[in-house]
Amino acid sequence: MSLTKQQQTATIAEFSENIRLLGQPLTTIATALQTTPETITAIAQLNARHIEDPWILRNYLLQQLQEAGLPHQPFTALTGDYRDYWFLDTARIAKGHL
Repeated sequence: MSLTKQQQTATIAEFSENIRLLGQPLTTIATALQTTPETITAIAQLNARHIEDPWILRNYLLQQLQEAGLPHQPFTALTGDYRDYWFLDTARIAKGHL
């Protein structure tokens, strides 16, 4: 799934806002996803090694925000159920680790 420049800009802003709303340090997010804060930053900027990485981060953020009863910034390009996208490795996303 290729994003347009406008979708990329919006998705980067949406990641930034959801990370801000969650209020967790990047080290906490990274530990939960079994990676480094630098990798989280790269993925949030859409510089991911795997196409599934943004979906893993998205799912983590939305789950954590929901569990904390906090509002979230909706994602406009990373929408729906990742299992509906034939080109994604759904098992990798379901595992929830980067």
